[in-house]
Amino acid sequence: MATTHHHSCTLCEATCGITVTVDGDRVTGIRGDKDDPFSRGYICPKATALADVHHDPDRLRRPLVRFGDEWIETSWPAAFELVASGLREVRDRHGKHALAVYQGNPSAHNLGLITYGQPFFRALGTRNLFSATSVDQLPHMLAALELFGHQLLMPVPDIDRTDLFLCLGGNPAVSNGSIMTAPNVRARLKDVRRVVVVDPRRTETAELADEHLFIRPGTDALLLFSMVNVLFAENLVCTGRLIPHLVGTGILAEVARGFPPERTAPVTGVDADRVRALARELAGTSRAVVYGRVGVCTQEFGGLAAWLVVVLNALTGHLDEPGGAMFTTPAVDAIPLAALSGNRGSFGRYRSRVRGLPEFGGELPVAALAEEIETPGAGRIRGLITSAGNPVLSSPNGARLDAALDELDFMVSIDPYLNETTRHADVILPPTTHLERSHYELALANYSVRNVAKYSPPVFRRGPDQRHDWEIILELATRVLGGGAPARLLAGLGPEALLELGLRAGPHGLRKLHRGLSLRSLKRQPHGVDLGPLERRLPGRLATRRGQINLAPRVYLDDVPRLRDLLDEPPGGELVLIGRRQLRSNNSWMHNSERLVKGRDRCTLLVHPDDARERGLADGDRAVLSSATGTIEVPVEITDAIMPGVVSLPHGWGHGRTGTLLRVAAEHPGVSANDVTDERRVDALTGTGALSGVPVRLGGA
Repeated sequence: MATTHHHSCTLCEATCGITVTVDGDRVTGIRGDKDDPFSRGYICPKATALADVHHDPDRLRRPLVRFGDEWIETSWPAAFELVASGLREVRDRHGKHALAVYQGNPSAHNLGLITYGQPFFRALGTRNLFSATSVDQLPHMLAALELFGHQLLMPVPDIDRTDLFLCLGGNPAVSNGSIMTAPNVRARLKDVRRVVVVDPRRTETAELADEHLFIRPGTDALLLFSMVNVLFAENLVCTGRLIPHLVGTGILAEVARGFPPERTAPVTGVDADRVRALARELAGTSRAVVYGRVGVCTQEFGGLAAWLVVVLNALTGHLDEPGGAMFTTPAVDAIPLAALSGNRGSFGRYRSRVRGLPEFGGELPVAALAEEIETPGAGRIRGLITSAGNPVLSSPNGARLDAALDELDFMVSIDPYLNETTRHADVILPPTTHLERSHYELALANYSVRNVAKYSPPVFRRGPDQRHDWEIILELATRVLGGGAPARLLAGLGPEALLELGLRAGPHGLRKLHRGLSLRSLKRQPHGVDLGPLERRLPGRLATRRGQINLAPRVYLDDVPRLRDLLDEPPGGELVLIGRRQLRSNNSWMHNSERLVKGRDRCTLLVHPDDARERGLADGDRAVLSSATGTIEVPVEITDAIMPGVVSLPHGWGHGRTGTLLRVAAEHPGVSANDVTDERRVDALTGTGALSGVPVRLGGA
């Protein structure tokens, strides 16, 4: 008998509501939930592939233990004992810092991993914590820490009420927003009076925009600084009601003098007159917002660029104002919860052992992971836990990391697949997947363009021989760190009980409203609850010590000379590589779904006609792309959607390695862009991998 369940898609930040039709133990259909107050029936093609993951014969359901090149299924108790023994041995023999952890970005979409995984990994006491943060949003988080006092206080565009949306280095029409949770961004953008996109590629978002400006990769900070220059030079600065809470504007004005549009234009490729007009338009539009995303972060000046995005919104009166960059009022507020554990955020408290890259939020940049495994000496990484991540395909110079993983004494992966990273593990502990676990957007609700709340019970009960992520984490914590009353308490609670506490303590909970939110009330509303538009939250939301926003923190001012040098030594004439998002792709972990990978080859290298002609390449030719770190062969797609001197390769492919169990992906392997990125190229300020603007060479195969 068919039944219908209401759930949420957990594959990207859009958090779309879905209806899942089930007949027995089979998914017979997945559609958008038209009664979801946030997504209103919208889903992208990825959502339907949740059924493919659930029924995938390659998905692991019982623990695997590696014996040489062979994998043997084992029981959970035996696997847990083997893992606990291996982790304890590494810690006992080499010290706590010899054990490392890598967390992938699906952790942010997983209630169990957020509530149980984070405490366990940090309780291990190792400095060698790594995550996808340092190849994604770390510069935005540093700006939040420096300007607002907490690494999680990242403002989001109030896109539903803005009149001018200036987008740099993002493609929200494909990503459905990123640090801007916004289902059906295409429809939302159509309601914006004016959209301007600045990007080295005419993206899908740019196709919808009123104007697109090409910019040379890695020069966004110069463009943004030149706009700041114009604001001060033409007396366009207007900080509105926040003026009593802003400091550092005088210093900022002085520093910006060195970046007039006429100086930056030859380097950025954006005409000086256009820069001036854009700055004036931003200042003269009452409801406007500047939005920067992955392309802004993952470059050699990502820290400065992310800072200047906030600065521009503040100087034009668009910070904490409707239609501008605003802060959410989530049902479960992550800020006080993090404060309870003393985790307001940190930067540079210590540095990596080999290269001296800075710590951020208790983690080191993943660009340092391979060298920390390979380099002998005290503190060398000897053991590794990976959770919900595939860094061999997602971190810079993945080929080096691929080789380094074989040097570990012990490795365990919490992952439902035998993939390019987990094939190096001694033990794989497979958790349940999306439709077998409950869901609440604990992290992403803090970055939603509208305040919403939704709880989704599991569509399927887990089997008796399956384990949820949080159950795996709790068992490892008990065996590695010791049990006792805390472990027994957490085992009895589960993520839902912790969610209930968060809801009741939150701004919409029972402490604040007579009939507020609770888990019980959310269960009675399976489509979710609309809690209203974004509201002004400053200055009360600030976590700075003096309740002020310093627009000119010393950490950024000290990095400005490095950017100024770029004006005197502009990028050379070589080709540079950028990445790109694709609607039917989700990093590296949905390529085993036939419905998402079928059709024409999407792992192609975009090349401008002039660059192709110069190298004798025709559309569809196979070409050799090489860099300082590697060489790959890839089909060419010639298009004027990419600016001259730039080539683009999508992220997350490269499934041709032996030893994996991804049969569909192996038929559509593509190549890994991170086989030619360079782990030595980082933003010197933040340590974030500079995946955009990588110098490359291109020739015929």
